[in-house]
Amino acid sequence: MQRLAVLAVLALLAGAPAVAQAPAAPPPVAVPVPAPVAPKPPPPPARVTPNAERDVVIGALDKRTGETRAFKGHPGQQFDFGSLHVVVRTCETTPPWEQKLTGAFLLIDDRLGAQAKRVFSGWMFAESPSLHPLEHPRYDIWVKSCTMRFPETGPNTVSGARGGAAAVPNAVAPPSSAKKSAGTVSAAPN
Repeated sequence: MQRLAVLAVLALLAGAPAVAQAPAAPPPVAVPVPAPVAPKPPPPPARVTPNAERDVVIGALDKRTGETRAFKGHPGQQFDFGSLHVVVRTCETTPPWEQKLTGAFLLIDDRLGAQAKRVFSGWMFAESPSLHPLEHPRYDIWVKSCTMRFPETGPNTVSGARGGAAAVPNAVAPPSSAKKSAGTVSAAPN
């Protein structure tokens, strides 16, 4: 009987570690994970005005008759003034937050008789008409303006036209917060 008791105790001790373990878990099941959704691409950045949407104004003067005209159109358009045939290839202007500079690339032909002769090809600038002028004995042609849009400015864009004393003509700037210098002795009045 002792033997039986010893065998029973040994059997219990041998099975104790198996009983102490956690019950067998079911095999892991693969849970389908949804594929990551690609984020929407950001909207395309605003662009500078295409040539076809820009507006250009060209001034013309007939020096003999005193006739002046302003031609309004878009780059790519052409106009005639007297014997001149003018083609506006493109125009550019600086953004509002930069110093104003406007120019247009012009091709100008003089049609005296059946032959046309190129008398000007290049950029003319509204702010500096004498920089690259048309040299013609009878006609003057010059750029008056070019209108185009620009992308939105960022938070770090410095603009003289957006605020502060520089944006308002005749505005008085606030006094400086700099330390005042030591006073100097001025000469006594005579």
